[in-house]
Amino acid sequence: MFIKLILFFLLSQTLRSSSQILSYNGFNPPTDISLQGLATVTPNGLLKLTNTTVQKTGHAFYTKPIRFKDSPNATVSSFSTTFVFAIYSQIPTLSGHGIAFVISPSPALPSALPSQYIGLFNNSNNGNDTNHVFAVEFDTIQSNEFGDPNDNHVGIDINGLRSVKYSTAGYWNENNKFQNLNLISRKLMQVWINYDKLSNKIDVTMSPYGSDKPSKPLITYVTDLSSVLLQDMYVGFASATGSVISEHYIAGWSFRLNGEAPSLTSSNLPKLPRFEPRRISDFYKIGMPLISLFLIFSVISLAFYVARRRKKFEEELDDWETEFGKNRFRFKELYHATKGFKEKDLLGSGGKYCMKEFVAEIVSIGRMSHRNLVPLLGYCRRRGELLLVYDYMPNGSLDKYLYNNPERTLDWKQRSKIVKGVASGLFYLHEEWEQVVIHRDVKASNVLLDADFNGRLGDFGLARLYDHGSDPQTTHVVGTLGYLAPEHSRTGRATTATDVYAFGAFLLEVVSGRRPIELHSESDDTFLLVEWVFGLWLRGNIMEAKDPNLGCDGYDLEEVEMVLKLGLLCSHSDPRARPSMRLVLQYLRGDMSLPELTPLDLSAGNGMNLGGREGFSGIAMSYSSSVFNGFTGVSSIADSLLSGGR
Repeated sequence: MFIKLILFFLLSQTLRSSSQILSYNGFNPPTDISLQGLATVTPNGLLKLTNTTVQKTGHAFYTKPIRFKDSPNATVSSFSTTFVFAIYSQIPTLSGHGIAFVISPSPALPSALPSQYIGLFNNSNNGNDTNHVFAVEFDTIQSNEFGDPNDNHVGIDINGLRSVKYSTAGYWNENNKFQNLNLISRKLMQVWINYDKLSNKIDVTMSPYGSDKPSKPLITYVTDLSSVLLQDMYVGFASATGSVISEHYIAGWSFRLNGEAPSLTSSNLPKLPRFEPRRISDFYKIGMPLISLFLIFSVISLAFYVARRRKKFEEELDDWETEFGKNRFRFKELYHATKGFKEKDLLGSGGKYCMKEFVAEIVSIGRMSHRNLVPLLGYCRRRGELLLVYDYMPNGSLDKYLYNNPERTLDWKQRSKIVKGVASGLFYLHEEWEQVVIHRDVKASNVLLDADFNGRLGDFGLARLYDHGSDPQTTHVVGTLGYLAPEHSRTGRATTATDVYAFGAFLLEVVSGRRPIELHSESDDTFLLVEWVFGLWLRGNIMEAKDPNLGCDGYDLEEVEMVLKLGLLCSHSDPRARPSMRLVLQYLRGDMSLPELTPLDLSAGNGMNLGGREGFSGIAMSYSSSVFNGFTGVSSIADSLLSGGR
């Protein structure tokens, strides 16, 4: 009898494997589930794809391949899957970055990136037909670069993150009325995904967990997956975090080829953990010891303390700010997060003359999404102060790797990647986004480096927006000395060409490791980087401008020389002679060769005559005369022009 039971068990397992049926009412123990990245299984059987670690991925795949085709060139089989999931975010209105059901050629996606890539692809393979990946994403962050409709949507992805069909998360009730679902509500939801090989129809349906499956799918899309899926594929889940703490859970999952996926047994599904916001634990760590000390004071002292504390964090909210509520952070949260805004952690400060219009622009900029821009998460307004909240960049700003005998220097490959990234970000601002964005403060200290030393342009505190095809308006002169285009300092009119000028100074800065302007108090001389590089070029030894820390080997001398000349071209005194960021990016990437230039090309007939001390007059001296004349000293220059300088 015992032998018969063993044979029956083995036979049932064999039949189950051949029919390609998977069913998990909880995942404990996960003997046939492979876990990568942050993915783990909790003691009660929840599949936890991510934890509170930021900028990481988590993957979980069934370890055995599923045979979707009888032969490599055959038609793909029908399949059906259902799963129950929940997303826990520490911030009620923000999460990072979503979850996806995946069918992949491999049970691992080691090259996939976190954040907007949701652990599925990276910036080089996204959209490639050779990926052979089918996924359904449940995305909680809007990424404009992928055409996302909002920050709470479901999409069908084929080989890339630009969904072929998407919808706001929700379901159709029995009265055929659409009901929204909040993906980051910390509540269980159930999803059904079906593909029919006869009609080539993909149906994606979802509802609150415990409800019947809606009769009308959320998304229907018709396509033949035979060219997408290979003969043997792996099924599972991918997820990723961004800069906001969030956890992604799968409570149950079933899958079946050529039939309906088995129903999940609600009584067997593990329960979700009790949500405990991080700020509660911080309160007990910091607040309780303080309260213990306050107990020794009298009632009057305690009342006085409470009154002062309330006034300290007091905020005002104008009526016009209600539309921006999602992008506003509480001052108290930021105060504690920065340990009281410690001076050693300060990145920059600045001012603005028109709060309402500025906040409107900040919220608009916050909707931008590009891999070479530092994401702007929101703002905080209090007593005339404006605080901007950006994504955290672990390697800090670029300038600390260039000046003052840095502990670590960057080689040419790293610097080249950084300038190309910043150029890509500026091109996106000028031409690719829905409005033209003029940054107005491009410089090394505003270029931040992520964990992989990719350059990301940040600090949009001085940025201005206007519609494509319209002319920018004259404003106050703002920016940083050394990066201000001559025409901007004269007229106050910022354009894309003034950003190009600043980018030219930035190129020379990165290659040479020197600041655009250096004031020498001992000799009362002013060093102008653009004048110095032009003088070296005129004498036929422009390569002497390169940073000595680059050494002599390991890089392309012609590329370094090209970047120096491009920096001078971008610094042309005539804005009409400067290339657009589209051209600059093509030159840097090698898609187009920089025209053969000589010093005479940038001087003769162009107001750049080089002679004696007047050196590089069209660029350096026309700039310096328009900036320096009328000011009595360095301090007055800074006070007048550096209204956003760092």
